[in-house]
Amino acid sequence: MSVKHIQQKLFIALLIAMPVHALASGWSYAGQNAPEHWADIDPTGGSEACLAGEAQSPVDVDLHKLAHQPGLAKDLTINYQRSALQLVNNSHSIQANLQPGNSLIFKGSSYNLVQFHFHTPSEHQFNDKNFPMEMHLVNQAEDGRLLVMAVMIKQGEANTELDHLWKMLPQKAGQAFDISEPLAPDLAAILPSNSKHLLYTGSLTTPPCTEGVQWVLFEQPIEMSAAQIKAFQQLYADNHRPIKPLNSRQVIED
Repeated sequence: MSVKHIQQKLFIALLIAMPVHALASGWSYAGQNAPEHWADIDPTGGSEACLAGEAQSPVDVDLHKLAHQPGLAKDLTINYQRSALQLVNNSHSIQANLQPGNSLIFKGSSYNLVQFHFHTPSEHQFNDKNFPMEMHLVNQAEDGRLLVMAVMIKQGEANTELDHLWKMLPQKAGQAFDISEPLAPDLAAILPSNSKHLLYTGSLTTPPCTEGVQWVLFEQPIEMSAAQIKAFQQLYADNHRPIKPLNSRQVIED
């Protein structure tokens, strides 16, 4: 296993196991610890990729300049379902840590869904435009590789699958609620139906901004009501990392 993969595996393990109050320190989305200062936060240089990385996320996706790869859709099989979770306010976002049982297969490798969380406005852009929110579903392979699926969220009808979670949103940093399986969302039903997938290789969008992350973006957004979006934004008015240059990378569509 490479050093990069070990770092990724350790990061996700720490993200799940670390006390919520510990997550609150070190970086933020505004002030002296805002994204432009993330590389300075870790004195050991562990976050240097936040500044020096050449394959960072998020990016602006020009939908008119996509590389087409026939058959790419067959490389991705998603096996999501309804499962118990812990809903946490970690001082950076609202995050759901899941029990084992959700997985996907990408290019023959199996990944387990570890957690999902939300950003406002969206971190990725399509044709220079943000969406009101973005959902990230973080998947990890046995060897530590990460695959993050991103779903854009636009204002529209209320999202019934997420409605119960929204009624339980932890209001204070460090607060967490256990959600039993019957009340948890059906993640397969949340994902957009018949959407194209946009793929590129990037990084974590939070420190340590580790690169080598496989991103799968759904071109078709899902909907949340104005009230649901407002409820999140009352907790986090802005928790997005600004766009990073695509450089020599390509965004591939299926």
